Amino acid sequence: MSEPIRVAAVDLGATSGRVMACRVGARTLHLEELHRFGNGAVPVRGDLYWDVLGIHREVLVGIREVARTGRLQGIGIDSWAVDYGLLDCDDRLLGNPRSHRDPRTAGVPAQVRKTVTDAELYDVTGLQQLPFNTVYQLVSELGTPALEAAERLLLLPDLLSFWLTGQAGAERTNASTTGLYDVRTREWAIDLAKRLGLPWAILPPLRDPGSVVGQLLPEVGEYVGLPDVPVIAVGSHDTASAVVGVPAGEESFAYISSGTWSLVGLELETPVLSEEARAADFTNEGGVDDTIRFLKNVMGLWVLSESVRTWADKRLSDATLPALLAGAADAPALRTVVDINDSRLLTPGDMPTRIQDLAREAGEPIPRTPVAITRTILDSLALAYRRNVRLAASLAGRDVDVVHLVGGGSQNELLCQLTADALGVPVLAGPAEAAALGNGLVQARALGADLPDLAAMRALIRRTHDVRRFEPRTGIDWDAAASRLG
Repeated sequence: MSEPIRVAAVDLGATSGRVMACRVGARTLHLEELHRFGNGAVPVRGDLYWDVLGIHREVLVGIREVARTGRLQGIGIDSWAVDYGLLDCDDRLLGNPRSHRDPRTAGVPAQVRKTVTDAELYDVTGLQQLPFNTVYQLVSELGTPALEAAERLLLLPDLLSFWLTGQAGAERTNASTTGLYDVRTREWAIDLAKRLGLPWAILPPLRDPGSVVGQLLPEVGEYVGLPDVPVIAVGSHDTASAVVGVPAGEESFAYISSGTWSLVGLELETPVLSEEARAADFTNEGGVDDTIRFLKNVMGLWVLSESVRTWADKRLSDATLPALLAGAADAPALRTVVDINDSRLLTPGDMPTRIQDLAREAGEPIPRTPVAITRTILDSLALAYRRNVRLAASLAGRDVDVVHLVGGGSQNELLCQLTADALGVPVLAGPAEAAALGNGLVQARALGADLPDLAAMRALIRRTHDVRRFEPRTGIDWDAAASRLG
């Protein structure tokens, strides 16, 4: 690589989005955040929508800023999974995409089960049974005018790429989260869609991470000032990009991508489709370079951020996140633990009261203060990480010597330390922007960088980024706490 490659990594989360300039060279890997914007589901008459046109506007602003501040050679977009837009025969959006937290899929899994059993679904898709998977969202839309009129379905990062290039498709790592993708053949599960009465023809052609989607449309190129920039398919599910950004070496590792959601699992060569894996509700999603992300979705720092929002609404002056974490570090360990994956924690609302309700139902001491509730959330998250890392290793027949914790949660030192304590193995924390790094690295390779495989990409991350190591502490009985949760 003679000269560093500079690309725009668009990394979209459910609460915020950012556009980063990523510079990749033989000994260089540098991110610069040039545009950040708030994001969130918009409630309308009991439904939850994404303001996808607003997101598109902010993406354009960010790309233009990357182009304004230096050479721009590529653009890649990653985001959360499962949500989609429907387009009509003129490629016009048929309505704002719904959020996966929208209540419309309540009861839909049971409805699907009458036609396709959970075991049959898992044998084809390898997916964790989550009520908001794309397949359930689509079944909830059967008979609606929008689905009747739809000519094309595009997952959110593919929809945004379509508006940049005019080229439609579905990148495989995100397609693998829909419940309509065959994890063995790596193609759409058309027979499954037909059995469910879904309009399978709306599913777009599949493409691999690292392929070129297309050049910018003339009007987009004119807006950003660079008409000939390619848009490149990255691991468009943000977790797929984040796993690329895990700075693992030769050790046997597990990863935790910790943010609004926590994705806890292993990187494998082949899916684990055993009945034991299905019963444990583990998922097999596609990764970059034909890998499998064998993981479990765990309720993440959403629970804490929603609690902080609730306290802010009540104008509690001492409930800022730094003050809460400082207080929680000194609070009694494992005094109260709850099932952090309880479905009642999925939707927006008064999260502190829900945590107290869960504690009461479990016979646990009820946390009364914001600090005590914060410690309950973090202890419970660490227990969930412990349970699912160990379970993933057992199901896959793998040892785990170290856990890499990436994403925003890697900046939460208390959570990192509690995770090391709970698992009894070192936790390597960082980088926080793993998804944007993975996004940029896949783009750079497509543009000619000498990064032949994931090992080379991860070696570059280790050379250029600091990672903090948390050693497990002893003296706290995590086994007893885990047994309290059953």
